[in-house]
Amino acid sequence: MKKITCALLLAALAGCSNLQAKNDGWVDLFDGKTVEGWTNPYARGEITVVDGEIHLKADKKFFLCTEKKYADFILEVELKMPEGKANSGVMFRCHVEPNKVYGYQAECDTSARAWSGGLFDEARRGWLNPLKPNDSASGNAFREKTKGSFKRHDWNKYRIKAEGDRLQIWVNDVLCTDYIDDMDAEGYIGIQHHGEDGQIYKFRNIRVMEL
Repeated sequence: MKKITCALLLAALAGCSNLQAKNDGWVDLFDGKTVEGWTNPYARGEITVVDGEIHLKADKKFFLCTEKKYADFILEVELKMPEGKANSGVMFRCHVEPNKVYGYQAECDTSARAWSGGLFDEARRGWLNPLKPNDSASGNAFREKTKGSFKRHDWNKYRIKAEGDRLQIWVNDVLCTDYIDDMDAEGYIGIQHHGEDGQIYKFRNIRVMEL
């Protein structure tokens, strides 16, 4: 009887452990097969799903955005940039209108400026962290702090935490931005094609944990 009771207890504990793992708070925003839950507010842009990746293609800038708004959360997304001239970003707490998306953006910068992981206010205030000009003390300090975090020819994992007025951005586990701003308390999440004709921007493993 004791052996049976012990076995049942262990099974129950294992079940609880599995349940906890399933309910760890993370929600997949991309199922790897469709873009269900996402919307393109632009009258342009080609969106396909290939081998568990979202591929964006266009000849002019556009954003693919979630249908749901988020306030306080941790967001993770992996992205890979095309070869040649390219720029992108991950929008969060952003605003969506027909043919317009604006607000906070976690920058993906392939240029020599190397400001990947910076905070840009798309179509509104511009750079928040670091601050222009590119060779400013702010810009130089940012490059020094984040040097080597972004991989130009590989996948890059972005982690964004927005809690209250504190905004944090990691690139491949390197904290690039830790900024206080209270302009937006909630909004949509979006991924960007910068508009280089024929270039394909790739995204995968997109998930969110609401706080």
